[in-house]
Amino acid sequence: MTDAIAGSGSFRRAKRGEISVLKRDFSALPRNDGRGFASVVRKADVLLEALPYLQAFRGKTFVIKYGGSALSDPKLRRAVLQDVAFLNVAGIRPVLVHGGGPEISQQMAKRGKPARFVQGLRVTDRTTLRLVVKALAQVNKRLVAEIQSLGARAQGLPGWESGLIRAEKYSIPGADLGFVGMVTGVNTGPVQRLLSLGVVPVVIPVGAGWDNQQYNVNADEAASALAATLKAEKFVLVTDVPGILTRRSSPSSLLSHVTVSKAMELIKKGVIAGGMIPKTKACIEALKGGVRKTHMINVAVPHGLLLEIFTDLGIGTEIVR
Repeated sequence: MTDAIAGSGSFRRAKRGEISVLKRDFSALPRNDGRGFASVVRKADVLLEALPYLQAFRGKTFVIKYGGSALSDPKLRRAVLQDVAFLNVAGIRPVLVHGGGPEISQQMAKRGKPARFVQGLRVTDRTTLRLVVKALAQVNKRLVAEIQSLGARAQGLPGWESGLIRAEKYSIPGADLGFVGMVTGVNTGPVQRLLSLGVVPVVIPVGAGWDNQQYNVNADEAASALAATLKAEKFVLVTDVPGILTRRSSPSSLLSHVTVSKAMELIKKGVIAGGMIPKTKACIEALKGGVRKTHMINVAVPHGLLLEIFTDLGIGTEIVR
């Protein structure tokens, strides 16, 4: 049986980035032999394609930022967390930083407190800050429990503890945002400790100043700073869009590979606009800090995280130096 399989179909090579991918051409195999043999053998092709990536990334750190409305969708959330658990079991070191905007808004609505935004930033008074921390803690607990249920070890890490995310008050002319902060530094000690034990750190993006005052910080910014300080192999933004599009609302215009200089050019031209600007800049800052590659992927694509990382074509946008 082994010889028969080895002699069926030829090998071919594909390449994405610097990793050479060994694949098999199974076109000569019968498509329906009554036992599903061809379908089973094609699964081996998938494993062969992933093998060189698994070899290259084993022991490397990936920082993954996951947020948005998809956090509240059990089916989409499970698919993302299955990918995170797979990375962990495969010997890769994933770090998950999560948002929680919809949950925060729900907490505020229950208390009749309207949400206010200035330049896309949530105005955060003391009451709002308490609700932010409470909502994010609930999201964190749920994510940790679900990762553990998938066979991987995980532990929540509040960003305000042990100086994990250091922050200071963020100011803009003519407005007081309250306890909104900008990230000024990261202490990777707590994260490194969990990674060394094979545990997935799940980080709450709330920072603290030197006086221990908590600040609501942008989760993309916090994840980017963490990835840079860890010198992560990859920084991945799991978003609600396919990636960088040259024509808005046209998935066929997706750019699969973009350099930093090209990304800055697209921002200046207005091709990258709105909420994609801070996400793109978070990727750029991570690269400047030493991260090797950054990725944007669409959470709506089932197991998009694995497809982007372990296939030669990928499904989102990778941004490189």
